[in-house]
Amino acid sequence: MNIWTYILKRLLLMILVLFGVACIVFFIAHVIPADPISAMLGGNAPDEVIKRVEAQLGYDQPLIIQFYNFITGAVVGDFGLSLRTNNPVMQDINNYFPATLELTIFAIIISTVVGIVLGVLSAVHRNKIIDHFSRIFSIVGVSMPVFWTGLLLLLLFYYRLGWLPAAGRLDFFTIPPDHITGMYLLDSLLTGNWEVFKDALRHILLPAFALGLLATASIARTTRSSMLDVLKQEYITTAKAKGLKKNVVINRHALRNSLIPTVTIIGLTFGSLLEGAVLTETVFSWPGLGRYITQGLLFLDYNSVMGGTLYIAFVYSIANLVVDILYAVLDPRMRT
Repeated sequence: MNIWTYILKRLLLMILVLFGVACIVFFIAHVIPADPISAMLGGNAPDEVIKRVEAQLGYDQPLIIQFYNFITGAVVGDFGLSLRTNNPVMQDINNYFPATLELTIFAIIISTVVGIVLGVLSAVHRNKIIDHFSRIFSIVGVSMPVFWTGLLLLLLFYYRLGWLPAAGRLDFFTIPPDHITGMYLLDSLLTGNWEVFKDALRHILLPAFALGLLATASIARTTRSSMLDVLKQEYITTAKAKGLKKNVVINRHALRNSLIPTVTIIGLTFGSLLEGAVLTETVFSWPGLGRYITQGLLFLDYNSVMGGTLYIAFVYSIANLVVDILYAVLDPRMRT
């Protein structure tokens, strides 16, 4: 199987996955015993007003017609109007998603650096203090829910020590940087606004660490396991016998050949962090897509919930597709 056939196969599978997600999201939204129109208009709204609004939003049509309209609209990026903001859902997604993307990218950078360093040190110094610490850290990171980690971080670094802010992307009186990408750290760097950059960095540290703890643990465990397997290979023994320095053997020979599983985990973890951002953004009042979906649930705004969920699933599928392609390029055996 050549690389293009492999990519086409993965694209078809991605379309099937997205269609399945759309079916599940639509079904759940319409099974919940609640009336979004009554919630929007209030319990005392006249019946004729409720019926008129239902007709305007298409809620009076048969369920199969509503599903068809949802699927055909989703294909072109039209998820309807948000009942809460009265804006097109896609417009809201474009406004909120950059904050989620910034948080996710920052969290994956922290997770990748810390996880790889811990995994390598743990494998090289097996059964030493650093190895025991890494394994305990991994167990704690995998076991603790992200919302619990976030609350503990707030209790320590905000309430007790007062080192870092608790919520939001910037201080109340700080003016956001000029809009380029919607990501404050990157926009402030591009415009040279260092005061905003420092403020945005202080605000993102706690939610990024809370979000990335699970990812750090997974990357560290994968890197350790892969490094231990590589260090047992004969070419590593040969490199040592040739008199190469320990750092050269580890960095040039062992680490480079052990990173393929780690690259896979990093790619899959990126998609998982987008999902975990829903809880993280709620705990830290981070104005991202996850918090937007949560508020949509509270207000029974099903269009925003379905649109936001399907958008996250799309980004997650793209991340998986990129990982599959990279894996196939690095290891041609995966194409079969």
